[in-house]
Amino acid sequence: MMLSLVRRKVAATASSSLSGSLGRARSAAVLSHPRNYQTQYLKSGSEQIHSFCDQGHSDNSRHVRNVVSNIRINNSTLVWSRSYSSDSGELVEAVVPYMGESITDGTLATFLKKPGDHVDIDEPIAQVETDKVTIDVASPESGIIKEFLAKEGDTVEPGTKIAIISKSSEGVTHVAPSEKPPSKAVSEPSPAPAEKEKMDKQIPKAETTLPKDKPKVPSPPTSRSSPSEPQLPPKERERRVPMTRLRKRVATRLKDSQNTFALLTTFNDVDMTNLMKLRSEYKDAFLEKHGVKLGLMSGFVKAAVSGLQNQPIINAVIDGDDIIYRDYIDISIAVGTPKGLVVPVIRNAERMNFADIEKEINTLAKKATNGSISIDEMAGGSFTISNGGVYGSLLSTPIINPPQSAILGMHSIVNRPMVVGGEIVSRPMMYIALTYDHRLIDGREAVFFLRRIKDVIEDPRRLLLDI
Repeated sequence: MMLSLVRRKVAATASSSLSGSLGRARSAAVLSHPRNYQTQYLKSGSEQIHSFCDQGHSDNSRHVRNVVSNIRINNSTLVWSRSYSSDSGELVEAVVPYMGESITDGTLATFLKKPGDHVDIDEPIAQVETDKVTIDVASPESGIIKEFLAKEGDTVEPGTKIAIISKSSEGVTHVAPSEKPPSKAVSEPSPAPAEKEKMDKQIPKAETTLPKDKPKVPSPPTSRSSPSEPQLPPKERERRVPMTRLRKRVATRLKDSQNTFALLTTFNDVDMTNLMKLRSEYKDAFLEKHGVKLGLMSGFVKAAVSGLQNQPIINAVIDGDDIIYRDYIDISIAVGTPKGLVVPVIRNAERMNFADIEKEINTLAKKATNGSISIDEMAGGSFTISNGGVYGSLLSTPIINPPQSAILGMHSIVNRPMVVGGEIVSRPMMYIALTYDHRLIDGREAVFFLRRIKDVIEDPRRLLLDI
């Protein structure tokens, strides 16, 4: 009886000690990190109280010490941990911008920055390649690039998140070296020596066996190629590179042009003497007044405008069972760039003079070369001029740029012997070619158009007199 009363008193004393220790630990945990510690306290407290009820007084004291020590160790670790989220306002996301009305997706071509680099607001961090142009993805805020959410070569759409940027230069706070996580020996008490010896007896010892030598399999005899078999180059000397979206788009459109149009090409040659003389005489005065050099392309654009006005069918296009006649003249100029062929458009060329045309060509050519040309500057166009002569082409048959119906090809200027006034003289000559859709344009209109180009280039005074 007396022994029972002593046990109850000891149990009551230990219980009050346990409750006080747990209460003080919970108060400290709640003040520092309320959400994390409420769960930790309830879990650890319930387990230790259950052990207290099942075991004696000596075990109860040990469990009380373990509960308090565990809570203190976890408390010091969790107080110093810090996490960021998009809700905190310190992180922003860089997304793919709107790419144009007819473009639904693109390929993430390259990253211009690396994680950890500092970026300013509106500074490009990546480039997206589309069927027509290359678009920059700009940073919405100034800060540090934390991580990339996409990789090069991925197909992205407008609104796709590609990077996370931290507006503050600080990252996630790391645990200091002195604040090491609790060791396993502290959180989990080591088993008693008797139990350890018992466990060692239960684990069977692995038998060490020496590996046996595998029988050698004779290698098959090398087959000698017969003299008649062709000797192909090894695959190691070949490289496979994926096509860019611009190159795939150009290839598709050109093949569609061959499959759709009834292509036919007519040729003529042009004496460039008078146009080159005009350019040589007035190039300095032209540059001084208009701030741009006088080239040969403006003369061919003016000649093309005159030819399209004389032969409106060249400027028309087939749409189903109808013919659409355009009362405006938008001249597309084919420009070769390192990334592929682009065709910027000179709008309302019939209203421009030589200076306006040269300025527009110069502006569009620079944008096409550095990749800053927009989709709107390449959309449309009713007729195309391609100058292969800048690369040394002597003669070619250009392909129509859909949905147009004809294209003029210029070539290199070569001095050739010509008969002028009954005498053989050397003249700078250029071959010109007109490829047209024979479904819509007859040979008569095509030849008359090319003849008009020849007459205006050989005698530019016709443009002034409109003859």
